[in-house]
Order: sequence, then C-alpha cells, then structure tokens
Amino acid sequence: MSVLSRFRPRRAWRAEAPVQVSERDGLRSLHLGSDTVQSTMRLSDPVQLVLSYTRAMMGFLLFHPNPRHLFMVGLGGGSLAKFAYHRLSQARVTVLENSAEVIRVARQLFEVPDDDTRLKIMLGDGGEWVRRPEASCDVLMVDAFDGQSQVEALASEAFYGDCAAALERDGVLVLNLWSSDQRFDGFLQRVEKVFDGRVLCLPAERRGNVAVFAFRRAPEPSRWEALRLRARQLEAAHGLEFPSFVTRLSEMNAHTSHRLIV
Repeated sequence: MSVLSRFRPRRAWRAEAPVQVSERDGLRSLHLGSDTVQSTMRLSDPVQLVLSYTRAMMGFLLFHPNPRHLFMVGLGGGSLAKFAYHRLSQARVTVLENSAEVIRVARQLFEVPDDDTRLKIMLGDGGEWVRRPEASCDVLMVDAFDGQSQVEALASEAFYGDCAAALERDGVLVLNLWSSDQRFDGFLQRVEKVFDGRVLCLPAERRGNVAVFAFRRAPEPSRWEALRLRARQLEAAHGLEFPSFVTRLSEMNAHTSHRLIV
C-alpha cells in the first residue's frame, strides 16, 4: 500500500465493503475501506509498476536476480504478481490473499491472469501458511496492510521467524513498511534480530514507503561497482530504475565508499 498516493476519485466502483476501485487519468486504483491507494494499474499498460513502492520491492533482484519461486502474502490489485509472472519467466508465483473479494476484483478489474502452471492465487492466511512444514520459497514478499496500517500479526518477531524458516538457503524476505509508522523501528529491529543483521532498507522514490530486504545468507554483490553493473543489466531487462535503487541504498544502510556493509 502506498501512503502517499491519494486522490479524489472521478469514477468509483463499490464492491462488497471495504473493497473499492476508483479510476482517474487512465489509472485504476484499489482501496480498502479508505481513500489510501493499495494498488494502481495503468490501463494502457497493465503490467507496469505504477507505484514507486512496488518498484522498490523488486529491488531484491539486485541480490537475487533469478528467483525460482516467489511467494507473496497479500494480493491487492495484483501489481507485483502480474509483473513477476510476465517479466520473470523462470519463476513460479504463488499468492496468498485473505479476502475472496480482493481476489475477485483483482481478476475482474486489474487483469490478474487465471491460475496456470506458473501462477497460483490462493485464499487463506499468510501467517498460517509460513508456519507449515512444507512451506518453501526463495523469495517471500509481504505487503500486508489493511485500510489504515500494517497488519500487526504479519509484523511480529514470530512471523518473521516463520518467514526465515520458509526461505531456502539463498532466500530473501521482502517487506513493505512505512517509515512514518511509529512502530517502524520496532518492526525493523525484529527483522534484524531474526536475520542476524543481514537486512537492507531501500526507500521508495516517493518518501514514506521503505522496501526491506532480509537475507538468509550475506547478500552478493555488495561492492558498489558490481551493484551498479548489475543494476544496468536489470534496468535493460526489466525497465525499472535499478541504478537509482543502488544510489538510494546508501541512504539507510551502513556502507563505505567501496561497498555496502551487511
């Protein structure tokens, strides 16, 4: 969810409360019980990541460029699921969403594809799933907000521990957090404790949202030169501003002139 992307909708559909959809200037947006935008789709390019926080969350590709199985907790309008499905052809994408109405709206109004061999969208509790012994993925993405704030049950130390256990040896947990939330530091400290400090923060272009990457193993590359090279390759492949991501990694993370310290 983007806390900064708000507007008075010119046109609105009302689904079963609290799911609402608005449209303005060629953009269609999902809301959950408030005017805060949860997800946005450009009608002329449904796969484009419009909101800067979704692009920042894809910054994990700097350290894990060839994911095999992405598991997402929270569907929203399906922006991340669609992008991963269409742009990361080697990866399976599994999404767990706790609202049947959100799934229905995402498929009817946000062009989320039907399930196939690479995409599976399930109705259920993300916290319950990561506790299962069979839970396994190499990228676990959590964007868990209600209409107002971060879902506390999906930001506890126990939940982050379950996420770590569900990750493969080279896995990465990707979180969307609000830096303006008074609980932000506490959430981040929980993640750092569970992942022994192997955590990086990437602020989104529009300030407020922060993508947090937590690694089972120390991430590579960590040297700026190597990161800039990979960023140029990823920008050419996926069209996202990866060179800018590298620059912004220096804002919230320990580093020297040569490398990130993580």
